[in-house]
Amino acid sequence: MTQLFHLQECSSTNDEISKFLLYENSDFIGLSTYNQTKGRGQYGNTWAAAAGKNVAYTLAVKAQSFVLSDFIFNYYTAVVIRDFLANLTDHDVKIKWPNDMILKNKKIVGILIEKKKINQHNYFIIGAGFNVMQDKFEEISHAGSLLTTTGKVFDMDDFVLNLHEFLSEKLKNIPSEQDIIDQFNLNLFRKDEISVFEIEKERQNGIIRNADEKGELWIELEKDGLKPFYHKEIKLLY
Repeated sequence: MTQLFHLQECSSTNDEISKFLLYENSDFIGLSTYNQTKGRGQYGNTWAAAAGKNVAYTLAVKAQSFVLSDFIFNYYTAVVIRDFLANLTDHDVKIKWPNDMILKNKKIVGILIEKKKINQHNYFIIGAGFNVMQDKFEEISHAGSLLTTTGKVFDMDDFVLNLHEFLSEKLKNIPSEQDIIDQFNLNLFRKDEISVFEIEKERQNGIIRNADEKGELWIELEKDGLKPFYHKEIKLLY
């Protein structure tokens, strides 16, 4: 059963979604709002968005439906959302490891995937904040929106409906683990390009080589050679 609900305002769609998982067969249940007051990002970061101009969206799917590891599930979700945005905008969208979406060097989407037990079932709670129609980002130099990066005006209701249908369908037909890893790496932001990284408050040049099945990012560093990193162990400066 696939359903989509909408709230005029809520603190966090990832938190509120549990109220909509009422039945035994609750699966592929989506929730959106255009005014999320307490959005969360990866690892406790906050996700602030202008009211009425952006989309907070969460999709709850039963974890038992997937044989993928949590890392590969995260990769696949990022690939699917990237594909949706690339199709929608007709632009090349990149995945900034582990799962931010970058368009024209601007972050337009942040994703937070959590695993929760609700009504005796384990769920993947896929939350994503989409900057859609916001036109000013004074304090966040790397942030942008679909409007600022493409110049196109998007209908918010159509955007959410199409997103929900696209993501739900793609999650019903999972490719192989290797295909997922290959697609993730194919669209990895700044892969095989010289970039500047910050490691323990020190800056160093390096080249992103690939993300692996364990959720690690392999970077060839100027001083330290090829090394794997988990999220928050290294920061890409761009």
